[in-house]
Amino acid sequence: MYDGLKGFRDFYPGEQSARREVTDAIENAASRYGFREIATPALERTQMYVDKSGEEIVEELYAFEDKGGRGVALTPELTPTVARMVVAKGQELSKPIKWTSTRPFWRYEQVQQGRFREFYQTNIDIFGSSAPEADAEVLAVAADALTSLGLTGDDFEFRVSHRDVLGGLVRALAADPDAVDTAAAIRAVDKRVKVDDGEYHGLLSDAGLDRDTAREFDDLITSVETVDDLDAVAEAGGEDVEAAVENLRNVLAAADDFGAGEFCEVSLTTARGLDYYTGVVFECFDSTGEVSRSVFGGGRYDDLIESFGGQPTPAVGVAPGHATLKLLCQRAGVWPDEALSTDYYVLSVGDTRSEAAALARDLRALGDDVVVEQDVSDRSFGAQLGYADSINAETVVVVGERDLENGEYTVKDMERGDETTVPVDEFPPESGRPTYEDYE
Repeated sequence: MYDGLKGFRDFYPGEQSARREVTDAIENAASRYGFREIATPALERTQMYVDKSGEEIVEELYAFEDKGGRGVALTPELTPTVARMVVAKGQELSKPIKWTSTRPFWRYEQVQQGRFREFYQTNIDIFGSSAPEADAEVLAVAADALTSLGLTGDDFEFRVSHRDVLGGLVRALAADPDAVDTAAAIRAVDKRVKVDDGEYHGLLSDAGLDRDTAREFDDLITSVETVDDLDAVAEAGGEDVEAAVENLRNVLAAADDFGAGEFCEVSLTTARGLDYYTGVVFECFDSTGEVSRSVFGGGRYDDLIESFGGQPTPAVGVAPGHATLKLLCQRAGVWPDEALSTDYYVLSVGDTRSEAAALARDLRALGDDVVVEQDVSDRSFGAQLGYADSINAETVVVVGERDLENGEYTVKDMERGDETTVPVDEFPPESGRPTYEDYE
């Protein structure tokens, strides 16, 4: 007997059907906005991640040498892969490029609630537009996906920030801007709610801010609760911050027009820790706080394509993680039912296989989403009926030798236990999905 690997999960039919329903909701939302599906490989060259994030990233990867002596890794995220793809065919692709993909990723990290070593995300990205409308559309797709699952503005919120506001503010407040590690200061903000105050201010100090400047910086970013509060930040930060604040305002205004504004709030303590983010960033949180960590996030990464050898190409995206999204849906009571469901079970009695199989084919022809099962194990009447109950069959159609001699089927409602007979030439009808109620 072998145990599964830690951080890798099995999904049995009930849970997988619920996961499929959620995945479909996200993908359908993206499709309605014109995002086109792509497929990407499970392996990439390890060096691609080292160049992007430094040698230390290898410790977090499933990295190894393949039989050709190449250093490869299971993909821990999609962004470098799509950047590589855009660079490879950049001039051939009509812009803006709007891509989406749902697939697994792998990271060797500590397993905890909502975080696994193999995890699933749906990535939704736009390349080739720096306009606020692109940021707003990504927010709108995410909002539409969540609301299509039954979530409301009482269940989730998008905390929207701007990394250039944070970076510009750090430089403006520092006595010696050149001595400040802006990226490190932004990473400190990203860890603000995950560490105690002493460690947080220590991280700001390590980034080059003295105690008084760190306190002033933190007071400014925590004072912002509405768009109007950004005025004080712009005034304190100078021209660079003013421009970033204006961009943030424009994105939020576009989000209003795109229908996502009601889910957005300004939150300058939201930073996104990855250094490739460049402008507007956001994270989705459970409004009640019961799911304590970010459900998912996204933002701008305008410099990444160029860093991979391509032409300067602005980009923005979001990547809902399915494990944390499940936590939110379960908390809100909208996670899909994990019980199996079957529309029809065709129960064969005696030498009626041909007739039962023909009926099953006719029932499946009623629609692509009609689920029909029939006996494939040569079981008794009672065993078939028990199986039909175990798969939550709504209607059982009995095809028996005696029934066929009389030119009829027996139709049974499994929930009520009632049954009746129907003429063979009237079942199924040319349209509609017949149940017991149609013939009682």
